[in-house]
Amino acid sequence: MRLLPASGAWREGDDPGDRRFVHLGTQVLESGDSLDVTVAYETWGELNEDRSNAILLCHALTGDSHVRSEDGTEGWWPGIVGPGRAIDTDRYFVVVPNVLGGCQGTTGPASRHPDGKPWARRFPRLTVRDQVHTEKALMDHLGVPYWHLVAGASAGGHRVMEWPATYPDHVEQFAVLVSAPETTAEQIAYAHQQILAIKLDPAWRGGDYYDAPAGNGPHAGLGLARAIAHTTYRCPTELDTRFDRTPQEGEDPMAGGRFSVQSYLDYHGYKLAARFDANSYLTLTETMLTHSIGRGRGGVDRVLSEMTARALVVAVDTDRLFHPADQARLAEALPGCEGLVTIHSDHGHDGFLVENDQVTDLLSGFLQGESPRAVS
Repeated sequence: MRLLPASGAWREGDDPGDRRFVHLGTQVLESGDSLDVTVAYETWGELNEDRSNAILLCHALTGDSHVRSEDGTEGWWPGIVGPGRAIDTDRYFVVVPNVLGGCQGTTGPASRHPDGKPWARRFPRLTVRDQVHTEKALMDHLGVPYWHLVAGASAGGHRVMEWPATYPDHVEQFAVLVSAPETTAEQIAYAHQQILAIKLDPAWRGGDYYDAPAGNGPHAGLGLARAIAHTTYRCPTELDTRFDRTPQEGEDPMAGGRFSVQSYLDYHGYKLAARFDANSYLTLTETMLTHSIGRGRGGVDRVLSEMTARALVVAVDTDRLFHPADQARLAEALPGCEGLVTIHSDHGHDGFLVENDQVTDLLSGFLQGESPRAVS
């Protein structure tokens, strides 16, 4: 494997790819800090004459704005978004921003501080509401009066939940996949382990690692954080069926070698370190910790009862990070939801990325005004 740069963040001067950039100016955060914000985003399709066909997609924790390439061969949801797909770019104007605090073009810890150095751990603490405020500023910049649909999964679903809570007049309908109105204690526990994995890596250097030579960044800590997270993204059935107790080829666990499932997790940690930034991982994970649409608003139940927009709630039956029972309670609490819809998957939480046929059927039907099949 090649030596990785200290950070996998996109930096000024790198190839922008399909990204567009907009400088949104100064944003006052919930913490009271101010931040000069630039957003990287991508769009597909065209805004129609009455500006009623805009869709906002919110990526998950380590995602970015690249939901699909022009030819549909890459991206994080190319089977769902595109010409003739469930989210039809011949019909809808689709907007996907890189989240505030991210590392793929939007202002985050790897971005330049006013002193010219990276923000690193000087970057202010964010909330999901801060991230949604940034998306609202992008919406205004694009001339979109309201979103025909706001949709997203996992950490992206946190922002989906926050949109109708903060800007109910700007959301016609929303689809929240394997996500929740607030973070659970179990999810905070998993996140805590990931935060410690990075901070305990000596190569993290308190967050000041950007000038480190290739191979000397906090890759071990970031990789371990990813291994912890990835275990929650999958499920026992898949891991046992796919790997069982098989040793990695050429290695003997009885002599210090790895099982194949260990190699699998190591590989995913390496892949993430190649494209992500450890400080961004910390910032975004800490943002998830404080997520609650009910904070300062009388509690989650009260806010949910006031969310009258048409809603779709989707669970994955093998999800061990966002439990189906919690998704059922969310669906029941939303006035505009006709019942929980459950995807069957042998892949756990990541079923929302894997089960394209089922997700296509659900989103296509929802956008066409059909009633989703409710599952108890």
